[in-house]
Amino acid sequence: MSIQFQSKTLDTGMTIIAETDSHAHSAAAGFFVKAGARDEASKIMGVSHFLEHMMFKGTDELTTEDINQGFDRLGASNNAYTSREMTCFYAQVIPEHISTATDLLSKMMRPALRDADFDTEKQVILEEIAMYQDNPFWVLYEEATARHYGRHGLAHRVLGTKETVSAMTRDEMARYFQDRYSADKTVVALAGNVDFEKTVNQIEFLTKDWQRSVGKRDIEIPSVTPSEFTMKDPKVNRGYLIGIAQAPSANDDQRYAAALLAQMLGGIDNSKLHWALIESGLAEEAQAGYDGLDGTGDYYVYASGDPDKLDSIWEVISKEVRSLKDTITQDDLECLRSKMGTAATIGSERPGDRMQRLGRLWTMTGKYQPLEDELAKIESVTIDDLKAVCDQYPIDRCTLGRMIPADA
Repeated sequence: MSIQFQSKTLDTGMTIIAETDSHAHSAAAGFFVKAGARDEASKIMGVSHFLEHMMFKGTDELTTEDINQGFDRLGASNNAYTSREMTCFYAQVIPEHISTATDLLSKMMRPALRDADFDTEKQVILEEIAMYQDNPFWVLYEEATARHYGRHGLAHRVLGTKETVSAMTRDEMARYFQDRYSADKTVVALAGNVDFEKTVNQIEFLTKDWQRSVGKRDIEIPSVTPSEFTMKDPKVNRGYLIGIAQAPSANDDQRYAAALLAQMLGGIDNSKLHWALIESGLAEEAQAGYDGLDGTGDYYVYASGDPDKLDSIWEVISKEVRSLKDTITQDDLECLRSKMGTAATIGSERPGDRMQRLGRLWTMTGKYQPLEDELAKIESVTIDDLKAVCDQYPIDRCTLGRMIPADA
């Protein structure tokens, strides 16, 4: 694979990065904005996600039909997403259409924010919030995260709440856009069969009037105090529990060990929780995961089953977590390293996946890491590294939430 890394920082502060491959059969572009739920004032929680929707409602020159039909005519695979850390707008096309796709992405990043569009889309967001309220995992996860992080921005719900979205005004959104959607907080990632210099010149022209930002993200490590809570919901008939615990940050090399530990503990299949809970018939679902964040990170552990057995389920989870350090074998480690390395390698064969990896990594760390280096980092993780992370970031020292039927 003849992949070449290239980068350039424009006078506006915008960074453009690429992994180009002249032999690829597709090309991908993504605009990554370092603006997510953690960056919002609590009063306007959900504005990042709301703003993501508004990007597709048109600019002063383009209607929403112009944008949507423009991508359709290209046969593009395009979308957007918002997280606690960032908002991303992307498209993957055949190489001859990457210039037009980049043009559309650049222009839609400066929306008109019309009052009528704002009012209409607000109802769409409220419906989306209501839809997620029917998902026990999501409700419990958001509540546990909010309690875990307290007053820190990481406690914010990505969708916001019914109250914050209902009260939000168009002018508040416009001020947030002005502060956050700036050139120096935007990374453009390209991958595949792309003419880098030509695309840089194109983006530089299209974004020449973008402003610089004001203020910086708070990356102080949040102070958390583990606690327990129980929610009762008349809509559920099963029991659910989730634990949120601190973990290494996205900038910490310990993130590789943390990701391996989470997979070992609660991967979808062949994990310790799978065998201890699902195969034993004690729980219906059991999983664990790791999320590296800017300045910190977190684990989650989740399970569901008979409401009367939640205490027993948590006892088994706690036992597996406590024994994790002493039950790691070299065979386990090698299998996990192989699985993670294979997934990363397969993804590298798709320009769309490479663009996402490139953009997210640079937005979080400000650095480029070739896939070969990342694979080497994974391969270098030892049992002692895993044990060290177990000691430093105990997964059972968590904010623990339960959801049970209202009449339980």
